[in-house]
Amino acid sequence: MTTAQRPLPSGFGPASTAEDVITGIDLTGKVAIVTGGYSGIGLETARVLRAAGAEVVVPARDLERAKAALKDMPGVEIEHLDLMDPASIDDFAATFLATGRPLHILVNSAGIMATPLARDARGDESQFATNHLGHFQLVARLWPALVAAGGARVVAVSSRGFRFSPVVFDDLHFEHRPYEPFAAYGQSKTANALFAVELDRRGRVDGVRAFAVHPGTIIDTGLAKHVSADVVRAAGAVDDEGRPVRDPARQFKTIPQGAATGVWCAASPQLAGLGGVYCENSDISPLVPASGEAGWRAGTETAGVLEYAVDPEAAARLWEVSERLTA
Repeated sequence: MTTAQRPLPSGFGPASTAEDVITGIDLTGKVAIVTGGYSGIGLETARVLRAAGAEVVVPARDLERAKAALKDMPGVEIEHLDLMDPASIDDFAATFLATGRPLHILVNSAGIMATPLARDARGDESQFATNHLGHFQLVARLWPALVAAGGARVVAVSSRGFRFSPVVFDDLHFEHRPYEPFAAYGQSKTANALFAVELDRRGRVDGVRAFAVHPGTIIDTGLAKHVSADVVRAAGAVDDEGRPVRDPARQFKTIPQGAATGVWCAASPQLAGLGGVYCENSDISPLVPASGEAGWRAGTETAGVLEYAVDPEAAARLWEVSERLTA
């Protein structure tokens, strides 16, 4: 498979923080939207982009919680958005477009993980609907503002969790197979990575580039609230006392370290002219060859992305399916 999955190298690494990767970058005059920008790595992303001079908009399902989380960030705008509600997505986009502003940076950081089976109003499985389809619809509706920027970047927060499942096109919403929370999560994270591939292919002529990122394992963001303590401990994410493990070389990161790759993709001049790639540790990830897949799956420390998560044919198919599902 022809791919651009080759590390630069960037000079950054697993322990780099969001502040490290944005040092010296001035975002004055730029406009950024960060979904999930009021908790976890989304909150840190919003903070760092704002500190670099960007105008930052944070869409939120829970407005009061967002206001409390962002109270120390003057100038950050908060608007209502529920990624499980198509009408809410349209309303948010219409409100933003009415301001007439271009959109230079869109970071799709909001997400859910390993939740019990639930469906949105259209009958779509909730992890696929929230993590992928909601963001797909948001990008489509905000497209005029992205094009107007004359050089925009869309960052899809994926995960090494893509290893749990490819996109199962024959049964996206677990209508004919038993529901497994991590398989559903993995499918949605693969969808995030594929989305960046096809979005970049379609958008580059208009100056819109796209990237997918693996933040690392950051256990204290609240994302794992549906995961049992035994599973978290078995994954090595907490120690025997239940405290988060911090070992960035093995992908166990702090929130500032977890936000680094997304911020790097959103703002770094090192990525000028590039796009459609999956990134981690603030660099482009290498492609894992089929011969090395078993070894890659066995550990947590080796960087890389599996072929099915960046396959251009699967990415194009997913785009067409997503268009139909979101009308």
